[in-house]
Amino acid sequence: MAPELSLDLARRAPKVLLHDHLDGGLRSGTVIELASEIGYRELPTTDPDELGRWFTLGADRKSLELYLEGFRHTVAVLQTRDAIERVAAECAEDLAADGIVYAEVRMAPELLTDGDLSLDDAVTAMLDGFRRGSEGRPITVGLILSAMRQAARSVEIAELAVRHRDAGVVGFDIAGPEAGYPPTRHLDAFNLIARENFHFTIHAGEGFGVPSIWEALQWCGAERLGHGVRIVDDITVRPDGRVTLGRLASYVRDRRVPLEMCPTSNVHTGAATSLAEHPIDLLRRLRFRVTVNTDNRLMSGISLSSEFASLHRTFGIGLDDMEWLTLNAMKSAFWSFDGRLQIINEQIKPGYASLRAAQAAADLATV
Repeated sequence: MAPELSLDLARRAPKVLLHDHLDGGLRSGTVIELASEIGYRELPTTDPDELGRWFTLGADRKSLELYLEGFRHTVAVLQTRDAIERVAAECAEDLAADGIVYAEVRMAPELLTDGDLSLDDAVTAMLDGFRRGSEGRPITVGLILSAMRQAARSVEIAELAVRHRDAGVVGFDIAGPEAGYPPTRHLDAFNLIARENFHFTIHAGEGFGVPSIWEALQWCGAERLGHGVRIVDDITVRPDGRVTLGRLASYVRDRRVPLEMCPTSNVHTGAATSLAEHPIDLLRRLRFRVTVNTDNRLMSGISLSSEFASLHRTFGIGLDDMEWLTLNAMKSAFWSFDGRLQIINEQIKPGYASLRAAQAAADLATV
């Protein structure tokens, strides 16, 4: 019998994270300490537990635009090199403690230059922090640089990503509100990344529908879709259970376009009405290239392990499903091919085999 996917079991299983924002995953205690150091007095409370609850309550308002408001506080305390490096190091530590063996963490460096830092300074600080936090831990962390889609610095950020690609930047992204800011506004940046044989993903199909996904893929050439929840709008499920895919959904599945799905965050932003109504299970059963992600751990009050445990409670996914989803993510990572194979063969597959063996032994002991 397949073991129950408890939070503890999910935590012990090796996992891969492709969509996690640095400024959405700070420790609440760190936010308070950094605010104190710079004299930032706009936090609603200086109690770590209360602040964590405040962020989560503020995020869960069924609107992407309202969801993003909490970032005003986290970004405000990330304007010095020491603060950025500390938060990046703690991020790597926290992800490793959650059983994550490979992570791509993203951040918009243009949000970190309100003080004296240059864009390059901000990137170097993040990379140094990831290296420090990963040292001695079984995790590999890459950095994705995001450009804000409502701004006009995407080409500059794309050039920045290419400049630091050999130091730990693994790709480029655009983030921020989708409605009114289509990805085609940033075609020059995507073309630059493509010419440099580099990688990029695009936030699409979260706060806006199928047209956003279509533009991201067919006009911009995205390798992955950040969220991609609304691809379900191009899928028809009949009362008798038969499923018909529209042309875009068929393309996404046929081409194995990775979907960076973030279930709890999608509920908080209103991209899905509830976890039970989230399309991740339908898409998984239809064998889309689904991956499970956190988006913003502080804002949503989650970990990747808790997301998998929630998916088990809601949809009954087990350890085998979790391994399939994890392999989906590792195959879709922007890491090198050799590096991906090494993590799959030396960490992911042995990790799941060990968990199954331990469960089988425990079952025999109870006979």
